[in-house]
Amino acid sequence: MNKNEMHIQFSALSENESFARVTVAAFVTQLDPTMDELTEMKTVVSEAVTNSIIHGYEEHDEGLVHIDCVLCEGSVELTIWDEGMGIDNIDEAKQPLYTSKPELERSGMGFTIMENFMDEVDITSIPGQGTTVRLVKHLKKSKTLCN
Repeated sequence: MNKNEMHIQFSALSENESFARVTVAAFVTQLDPTMDELTEMKTVVSEAVTNSIIHGYEEHDEGLVHIDCVLCEGSVELTIWDEGMGIDNIDEAKQPLYTSKPELERSGMGFTIMENFMDEVDITSIPGQGTTVRLVKHLKKSKTLCN
């Protein structure tokens, strides 16, 4: 089975969020997603990367954010992870409007947005060791890369 993969890592700086979003979007375009699908994927990348920077590393610049993107059979699988603080209670963090940083005027909708825009969302986290978010999107009409 053929597949196409991309792996990137970058400093956990807020200015790199747009780099991550555009890089993933450019890679995914080879599957010919609709504009809506592409916009949704860019949005979830923004949410996951921003969570890593703001919550994982608390906006310190010593950490890295990693993204793996695999294209196969009209599907996009994104894995975005950090080695930051981790999440104490994933169920609580997934609740709409929950934010651990109300002083930053965060909406608390990141995981809700991910769940609404993607077909699969898996979150694993170990406090003190980091968080991994796995996201899968099955494109409605795309070029098939895998046999």
